[in-house]
Amino acid sequence: MFSSVPFGPSAGEYLAWFYYGGGQQLMDDIYKKHGLKSLICGLIAPEASGWFRKEIKSVEDLNGLKMRFFGLGGRVMQKLGVATQLLAGGDIYPALERGTLDATEYSMPAIDYDLGFYQIAKHYYFPGWHQQSTMLELLINRQKWDALSSTQQAQFRVACGDNLREGLAEGEAIQAKALKALKEKGVQIHRWSPEILAAFKTAWDEVVKEDTAADATFAKVWASYNNFRKDYKIWKDHGYLP
Repeated sequence: MFSSVPFGPSAGEYLAWFYYGGGQQLMDDIYKKHGLKSLICGLIAPEASGWFRKEIKSVEDLNGLKMRFFGLGGRVMQKLGVATQLLAGGDIYPALERGTLDATEYSMPAIDYDLGFYQIAKHYYFPGWHQQSTMLELLINRQKWDALSSTQQAQFRVACGDNLREGLAEGEAIQAKALKALKEKGVQIHRWSPEILAAFKTAWDEVVKEDTAADATFAKVWASYNNFRKDYKIWKDHGYLP
């Protein structure tokens, strides 16, 4: 919930909840139990939804696929019949090459391009419904953090805030060039149909229902996040172009 949420918000809304909607306090409460202090220290642009060897024309085409997938989004894919596994970035290409994976998601186009997935899987899908924004953290031993002066703590916060700004701005700036290069390599860029996106959303709603019932901490964080988003929508609908 503090890193990336399926069908989650864009960066501005996510940060608004985290800094001014109670998200940071909830995260602090969780980490404090484990002797840790976490600072949000990076934010990246939306990710792609994934690379596929074959075109996906219906929800049924997902059933039985072997796919590298991350986090809560992986739970969604499992509900649609996908056999998911989590591999490190360097292990994905060999798995695609050997055929032990049929598909993979990893990151944004600029990063995916460098890893060469386009050499094997030619169908690239958007939007990245599972990671519209991804926040990255700096973890610090809680006792060491508490021993720092207020000035030193502020220096960490300012440095992380600047890194967050830099990462988001760079990520937004470099994706078009990567997409152009991928098209030149013969990659077919697809956008999920409304029907398939609706199936992902229905499966995500099932995951939320299961986790809120099974985990009191998840339920507490989800309530804060979801209630903030409901209120934020009032501003979003008035203040922003659709």
